[in-house]
Amino acid sequence: MFEFLLNNHDYSHVHFIGIGGISMSGLAEILLEKGYKVSGTDTKESGIINRLENLGAKIYIGHSEDNIKGADLIIYTDAISKDNLELEAAINSSVVIVDRATFLGALMKNYETSIAISGTHGKTTTTSMLSTIATHGNLNPTILLGGELDEIGGNVKLGNDKFIITEACEYKANILKYYPSIVIILNMDEDHLDYFENLDHIVNTFVKYGENLTEEDYLIINTDDPHAQKVINATKAKVITFGIDSKCDYKAENISISEEGYPKYTLNNKNKEFYEINLTVMGNHNIYNSLAAIAATHIVGLKLDNISKYLSLYQGVHRRLELIGYMDEIKVLDDYAHHPTEIKASLKAVRNSSKSRIICIFQPHTFTRTKSLLNSFSEAFTDADITVIADIYAAREVDKGEIHSKDLANRIKNNGNKAIYLGSFEEIEEFIMQEAKYDDIVITMGAGNIYQIGKNLINNSNGKKAM
Repeated sequence: MFEFLLNNHDYSHVHFIGIGGISMSGLAEILLEKGYKVSGTDTKESGIINRLENLGAKIYIGHSEDNIKGADLIIYTDAISKDNLELEAAINSSVVIVDRATFLGALMKNYETSIAISGTHGKTTTTSMLSTIATHGNLNPTILLGGELDEIGGNVKLGNDKFIITEACEYKANILKYYPSIVIILNMDEDHLDYFENLDHIVNTFVKYGENLTEEDYLIINTDDPHAQKVINATKAKVITFGIDSKCDYKAENISISEEGYPKYTLNNKNKEFYEINLTVMGNHNIYNSLAAIAATHIVGLKLDNISKYLSLYQGVHRRLELIGYMDEIKVLDDYAHHPTEIKASLKAVRNSSKSRIICIFQPHTFTRTKSLLNSFSEAFTDADITVIADIYAAREVDKGEIHSKDLANRIKNNGNKAIYLGSFEEIEEFIMQEAKYDDIVITMGAGNIYQIGKNLINNSNGKKAM
């Protein structure tokens, strides 16, 4: 079993293959701040790459077997193919090689309390909520986040050796490689079907995750999820529950929506304590995220009255229903949603906050996801007045010609909703400039680079510039 003692420096030079990813860069930054020699390779420059270089990392643009020379530990991301030049060279050498999830699992063991946030949806938001509460609560945690949070100045924060807070993605069953003392499971839904066979396969992976926990660990789980009980039945951990509709330890009651579209509710903790919670982010799905964050920080010793106060300071994470600016008098939002459930939740949140016309620009993420969930995608845009479908963002996949964005646009239209396919960003921007009217809301949506459209629209208009 791979071990990594953070303060021992048994490995002096660590090389990351795919260092520009949000998770890989966070791990690299922790090692840099701990005094390790860090190098890494990626395919292109980025803000993340520039940040790592400024911190002292040696960055290579373009993969080469020469890049790994001198490294005594190599970490690679799931996006790296088996025929990658650096990975092949590493395999043929004596250097130690581990995947990102294995390294993160070993890193968790360096902390007294490790909190891992998992689930198909809401990981980044919940992690950022939890991080905001913990930071204001003076816990000084080390944080690894799958997004950019102004509260910590980015996607990573080096804190003390007592607490680490991190996202825990289930892709490729990576959660089974982690060793957290507190596990949060937000939900279990169909996704990553390029790896998982079906929903049962996904749920069974979470069940095994629960089985791996010890009697000293905590499982915080959403009991409104229909699959939660399977995990609860399988674990030896102390179970803490949260929800809205089910009997649970941390329950949201008396839910309402403020004039700004933000949820408000009464927190009922085991019918013993009651607190008013006022969120500053849109969407009822964020009620669940906040309940999970509340439960975790309460477990580690913060008082609920302080937790509710600190949670109200949370202003959101970038790319999660983020207001990026105005195109003249047209509000432009950006959202990372790339799964039907997430799209529905985000559009419903925007609809509940405004009577304005909503134009959604969606960039499907991966061919596998688009094909497997096509029917669900076609029903996810009912709260949008106009849906524009961009070309599929391939990410790690190759186009086999089995699915096209036109297929999704046609399915949406067949369901009685207005939709149009426009392949290039230039076509989309031209369409929006002609179509969008005073007081409309334009929202770019997807996990790829679709956010660039919103920034271009704002910068090319007479309105407020992109934030």
